[in-house]
Amino acid sequence: MIQIEKLPESALRKVTFVLTAHPGHTVFVAGSFSDWEPERHEMVYSDAKGVYSCEVMLAPGVYEYKFVIDGEWVTDIDNDNFSANDFGTLNSVINIC
Repeated sequence: MIQIEKLPESALRKVTFVLTAHPGHTVFVAGSFSDWEPERHEMVYSDAKGVYSCEVMLAPGVYEYKFVIDGEWVTDIDNDNFSANDFGTLNSVINIC
């Protein structure tokens, strides 16, 4: 799941990546916005909400991403937008306006 907030007087958008999963995992979000660095954007678990989340500031554009859960790359099951990648799998895609 993705939440996008346009900030006043800024070209950047606050994008919140959200993953519903059980606690106890190490979770990151990686994508074209981070040169696919698997440990740059760590997601934090919220006991109150039962989700992992991470905020990333992004300029408008189209980005591909995946979640990295305990070292395993997975697509966002809550996002129906996908693109094939060079590894024969799919990446999730977001369009930030």
